[in-house]
Amino acid sequence: MTDRVRVQVIPNGPVLISGPVRIETPDGDVVESDRFMVAVCTCRRSKNYPMCDTSHRRCRPARTL
Repeated sequence: MTDRVRVQVIPNGPVLISGPVRIETPDGDVVESDRFMVAVCTCRRSKNYPMCDTSHRRCRPARTL
């Protein structure tokens, strides 16, 4: 039996996936990572897409008190 992979969706952030992973993009590129945790971009602002580079942090609305 295969171990279950943990996937965590972060509100206004990336999808965290327990690694290692192999990601296939819509245009056919393949990205592999052996890291224990991988952040996959959901905002499409990352310069390292499909991997998250925290670009989503710069685009969040300012907090109000």
